[in-house]
Amino acid sequence: MTSLAISPAQRDALARWLDHMRALDGAAEQTLTAYNRDVAGFLGFLAQHAGGAEGLGALAQISQSDLRAWMAAERARGLSARSLARALSAVKSFTAWLAQRDDIDVTALLSARSPKYRRKLPRPLSEDGARDIISGVGEQASAAWVGARDIAVLTLLYGCGLRISEALGLTGAAHPLPEVLRITGKGGKTRIVPTLPVTRAAVADYARLCPHPLTPEAPLFRGVRGGALNPRLIALVMEKARLQLGLPASATPHALRHSFATHLLSAGGDLRAIQELLGHASLSTTQAYTSVDTARLMQAYASAHPHAQKF
Repeated sequence: MTSLAISPAQRDALARWLDHMRALDGAAEQTLTAYNRDVAGFLGFLAQHAGGAEGLGALAQISQSDLRAWMAAERARGLSARSLARALSAVKSFTAWLAQRDDIDVTALLSARSPKYRRKLPRPLSEDGARDIISGVGEQASAAWVGARDIAVLTLLYGCGLRISEALGLTGAAHPLPEVLRITGKGGKTRIVPTLPVTRAAVADYARLCPHPLTPEAPLFRGVRGGALNPRLIALVMEKARLQLGLPASATPHALRHSFATHLLSAGGDLRAIQELLGHASLSTTQAYTSVDTARLMQAYASAHPHAQKF
């Protein structure tokens, strides 16, 4: 809606920047949609703030006061600090690209500080909890092949640190599971993930029992009727298993990926290596696991050390 107030030059520049992000940076369509909404909203606010649409040169005249007014307006309409930080990041990326292309000075905008927000830390399962829930989904299945399928999917999440979309995106060409998988993750970025013998065995058990032909082009994991497995079904069977085991509501499919990283870190894994295995674009995303690990160590210290209560 705000994009109607943007000048033709700004609208054209925004479209070109999105094309650049799509072609060179491999940004996903969902990410591009969010970028477009955030930057268009910002430019639309500036137009209203200035009393009319302006050209690209107006971006060089933006002051810290203008930015504070925009951020205040975004918070007033209910945007969280986290979402505002994401929007400001998109705006900075767009203006930095524009400054390089058109040689304009956008120092004030690029120096703006992102709003602080409390990052939600991952909530991993314990090692026993991860093992119990994987075996638990197999025990509640209506058919042996369905149980083997669910175990194989969850073993990929915990054994390889895959996202649920990445595991369900595998095709029959991945069977038999190789010692290393080439995974295409967010933004079309690929990474190499080693597979454990237990993971390869779980996929082999499923493939042996699956009543549907696992052709190279078709999805590896199938629903009961033979179509691609819906990720919601995996979430549901895991929910049933966690209720039976008395595990917390945070025991979701994605929690197994968190558990993979946290348990690797606890065992002495290198943070950079874990970043590569998870496919995180930024090390800061992976560093959240250091906070989780430290919190767990402090909790263990406080409960087990004989002198902990004296400090």
